[in-house]
Amino acid sequence: MVLPTRLLMGPGPSNVSSAVLAATAQPTIGHLDPAFQAMMEEVKDLLRFAFQTENAMTFPISAPASLAMEVALVNLLEPGDTAIIAQNGVFGGRMADIAARAGANVVLLTFDWGTPVAPDVVAGAIKANPKAKLLGFVHAETSTGVCSDAKALCALARGAGLLTVVDTVTGLGGTPVEVDAWGADVVYSGTQKCLSVPPGLAPITFSDRAIGCIEGRTTKVQSWFGDLNLVLGYWSGEGGGRSYHHTAPVNAIYGLLKGLQDLKAEGLEARWQRHRDAHQRLAEGLRRLDLQFLVEEDARLPQLNTVRVPTGVDEAAVRSCLLNEYDIEIGAGLGALAGKVWRIGLMGETARPENVDRLLNALGEVLPDLRQAAVA
Repeated sequence: MVLPTRLLMGPGPSNVSSAVLAATAQPTIGHLDPAFQAMMEEVKDLLRFAFQTENAMTFPISAPASLAMEVALVNLLEPGDTAIIAQNGVFGGRMADIAARAGANVVLLTFDWGTPVAPDVVAGAIKANPKAKLLGFVHAETSTGVCSDAKALCALARGAGLLTVVDTVTGLGGTPVEVDAWGADVVYSGTQKCLSVPPGLAPITFSDRAIGCIEGRTTKVQSWFGDLNLVLGYWSGEGGGRSYHHTAPVNAIYGLLKGLQDLKAEGLEARWQRHRDAHQRLAEGLRRLDLQFLVEEDARLPQLNTVRVPTGVDEAAVRSCLLNEYDIEIGAGLGALAGKVWRIGLMGETARPENVDRLLNALGEVLPDLRQAAVA
């Protein structure tokens, strides 16, 4: 079967470079092979660089980021604990669901979709719930394209003795993520967004405070696969001492290693600036097309742009036309934003001026006809 070559400008996955794809095609070796274990150490070091952390427990989970969210919450929470969860999009709601399934009492703070988590509201919730154990929030909300102030939110939590769980699935590699400077405890991401590595792995990092919490549990973690105490026997063993936990996706980790090497070679500041430049080019072009953003400028993620669908335009028809006639994928709205916005991703390899121009040219050809049809 010959698959099409698409320009991936949706909410993920992003396009993958030929070098990363070639890395994944190297010969498969055993996941306990000493050569592979040496590679694991390099992956861990490069993830520390990407996350800007010194955390020893930094590694990729052999699963998509949804499992990283679950691993973070079920390891820290025990039945009866109180968790404050901020929701300003789909993924904050998913956090709350997982926390409740872990037996926690969830204090859910809701914010309008398209707006960031408000630190003053979080501060009020922390004061009203002095026995709360953790604060969970999304730094880079994939469903809305909003960036919340992770440093301020983590400072509020730490000042009150709470742990923090931070979702930056769409953030890592595309916008500043500085785990140690934030004082965050558990932060996770995905490979398929701004790292431009194929889907299937979830980088995650745990602070010493978080590890201490997990080691001090009085109940078993409800998930066998996600129990950090078991997983770390594989990821932290030195000198061939790793214990078997699961068969790691060896070739996928080859690709992650190459993607992280490319990130370091480019430099974090340069990578972040490339995403900002691509966003600015997109914003200028959308303005010429009379299209509006959902999110105010100071809260926008440069790599995930939510654009309002013009009144009367069939948003699905636009996406279908772009995909079938131009080989360009953009995303639909989720949840409360379904049918109301398009989500345009400028992530990793995709965040380049020629790709922005290709999308803008295609929209310039597609939209006039659909707008005329809407008026008629």
